[in-house]
Order: sequence, then C-alpha cells, then structure tokens
Amino acid sequence: MHIKEVVRVCVFLYVVMFGNVILAAGMVPETSVVLVNASDGEGSINLTNTDDHAVLLYTSIENLPEDQEALLLVTSPIVRVEPGEKQLVRFVLQSDNPLTTQRYKRVIFEGIPQKDSSGKAKVSLTVRQNLPVIISPADLPPKTDPWTLLKWEVKGQTLTVRNESRYVVRLSQQLDLIPSGGKLMLPRTYMLPGQSDRLPIPADIALGVDEKVRIYPASIYGYQGASYEAPLASQ
Repeated sequence: MHIKEVVRVCVFLYVVMFGNVILAAGMVPETSVVLVNASDGEGSINLTNTDDHAVLLYTSIENLPEDQEALLLVTSPIVRVEPGEKQLVRFVLQSDNPLTTQRYKRVIFEGIPQKDSSGKAKVSLTVRQNLPVIISPADLPPKTDPWTLLKWEVKGQTLTVRNESRYVVRLSQQLDLIPSGGKLMLPRTYMLPGQSDRLPIPADIALGVDEKVRIYPASIYGYQGASYEAPLASQ
C-alpha cells in the first residue's frame, strides 16, 4: 500500500475509534516567493486562511548556513487570522550598509488552529509553508535568466562552477555532461553571488572536445523551465 494510503487509513481509524475531528490549518500564500527590493525598503505577501476556523499565523525568517546576517524584520510575526480572511505580512529591510548583491533567505509561515472551547478532544494539524525570500540591491536590474552568468570550468577530472554575478541562481541539483553522458550533483539548489563548487567527475567519464554542461534552472518564482546548456572552459 502506498504511504499516502496508509496515512489516510490510519487517520480514518483514529477518527472512528476516538470520535475526534481532524483540523488542518491552511494558510495559503499568494505567491511562491517573497521579493524585497532595497529601493522600497520592504516587501510583502498576502496569505489567505482557507480553513473554516481562526488560526494564529506565526512568521519567522530562516537564514542560510552561508549567510547568517539578519536583514529582515517581520512586522506581524504573530497574528490571528479569521476564516476566509487575508493577512498581509510585511518584511522590512534592516541593513547598515547598502546591498551590493542579491541575498537569499527563507520564510516560514505556520498556521496554528485556536484551541477548541467545546472541551472535545481534537487532533489539530499545523501546516507550514517554507518559501524563498530574495532581497535585491536598489541598483540591480531584474534578470530573468541569471543562470546564464554561471562560469563552468573543467581541469582534469574536476568540474568547477562559479557564480561571479550579483544574482542568486536557483536550479536543480542534477547536472548532465553532454555528449559524454556523465551525471553530477550540486550540493544545493541555489548558488549565491560569489559562491563556487568543485565537483569530481567519475574516472570512467571521458570528456569530449566540445563538452557542455546541461543544467535545469528555475525562474525567480521557482518554476522549472527549459534546460540550459553552457560551454565548459578548460584549464
């Protein structure tokens, strides 16, 4: 039986045996990413409570391991949202120095159902939304294909990729070497400005003269489009 079917059956048996009601907190964001522009000093996003009961919306910022600087202040970290209502969450940029590159954070939205006043036992499920936050410098023009700025270089059996641009690049971890057919994996699904990675190429992969790397980039909203092939420079 599929794992989802197992969970569904277990929940059903739990309700039948104990008479409990299963509640799911559904705070749905209007977009798949939060954009903050330094020229505005802030960014925002609307979330809708799709449940039939009020929830407490908890919002928190999560820093990446590579960038622990606290740059954003959430104006309403805890707020009650009524059924069917929208809640605007604002993110205020706080930085002592002007930004020179895009910065990448994560935001976690968690909807927690209010306690039931009837006294009946209920199982309350909280639903978390974890979205990317991209903060752009005031002087940085929008670019829809920042992955084209990545630099790919091969030396011996090592592939090096560098992001020398000012943009955050989001992409799949899988890389394909063509025409040799080799497959490599990046350590993460993003590359920050100034970041580089060295990937070992298996010894049984012989690179051709016109070898390229095929990547699978994502748009700023996280949608995967067509693959992109970049040339490999040799040292």
